[in-house]
Amino acid sequence: MMKIKKLNDFKFKGKIAIIRVDFNVPLDKELIITDSTRIDLGIKSVKYILENGGKCVVMSHLGRPKGNGYERKFSLENILDYLSYKLNRKVSLVKNYFDDKFKIDKYLKDSEVVLLENLRFYSEEKENDNNFSQKLASFGDIYVNDAFGTCHRKHASTYGIVNYIKNHCIGELIENEIININKVLHENKRPFTAVLGGAKVSDKINIIEKLIPIVDNIIIGGAMANTFIKSNGGNIGNSLFEKNNLDVAITLQKKALVNNVQIFLPNDFICSKSFEDFNTKVFDSNNIPKEYSSFDIGDQSIKLFKKVILNSKKIIWNGPMGVFEIDNFSKGTYEICNFIAESTKNGAFSLVGGGDSVASVKKNNKQKEISFISTGGGALIEYLSNETLPSLKLLKS
Repeated sequence: MMKIKKLNDFKFKGKIAIIRVDFNVPLDKELIITDSTRIDLGIKSVKYILENGGKCVVMSHLGRPKGNGYERKFSLENILDYLSYKLNRKVSLVKNYFDDKFKIDKYLKDSEVVLLENLRFYSEEKENDNNFSQKLASFGDIYVNDAFGTCHRKHASTYGIVNYIKNHCIGELIENEIININKVLHENKRPFTAVLGGAKVSDKINIIEKLIPIVDNIIIGGAMANTFIKSNGGNIGNSLFEKNNLDVAITLQKKALVNNVQIFLPNDFICSKSFEDFNTKVFDSNNIPKEYSSFDIGDQSIKLFKKVILNSKKIIWNGPMGVFEIDNFSKGTYEICNFIAESTKNGAFSLVGGGDSVASVKKNNKQKEISFISTGGGALIEYLSNETLPSLKLLKS
């Protein structure tokens, strides 16, 4: 593990910690939290600081606001009551804090924990603006980064702030992420299988290149499989693929062959003329009629992938096998989830990351049957590819 200071390297008594968390939780139409996992995990570091005599200025983003001011549906006031309940104390929400005259002191006199309004209401956050970074740094004595899911972004609250605050460390959530990802990368358990899905090969090129020297098997599903099948001369009908990455797919398969790594592609697909058309047919993956598109892996592919997964001792999964949000095209993704849970029960170490994969685990109620569920999607892929992230590099002690 790279040398980065952790919470227990600091004494927080009488200190103010400015802590970046990822409370970007899903909300329903009534702006009620539908999955509190990110808050439940993120408050562990906040509790540690409070229990050790410190105060906390907590900052997070929520959703994708335009960046030019307040938007009700993205306001952190939507999570304030739940956060106060979980911390068992009143948490104050601070608005309009990017102002020369603004001081955090008056808020912290009355409260041990304050929450800054959505960072992304300010365009300066994503722009990694120096003045905004400096303002955030001025609110605390010690900076704690515990937002793994945003560590691949060079934003003011994760990147620029480190230049303006001498004392900094990672929180419990990031420490746990690094420990478990390193188990996947470095623990000597074989066979090691990577299950990759989703739409784009371009999103996964680096991770596939990183994994080829260390895995035994790579299972590829989802629309990204079409690019590989097409590159091998298969007829994929009207299925989604990346024309610009056909050569990349060929190169990756050659690298896998040299490294004695087996790449498993679907050998059949559930297809229809559109994902709104549930008059589905199953076709061989190399022979899909031109008016049909693939939207999920078929039973033969499921059987093939099951055998590989159940024979594995270490598994990483990132990306669905199809358009799993639609019930008619969800079977492949949910079966992969079941096989990974079964393999874990049999002694394998499993790590699942990425919004869609994690969502399918939760929908299948398999959270407790997976060794580790990462809070990162893009951050997980980048860490697996480079064994570090831009924001974490700056925190090296």
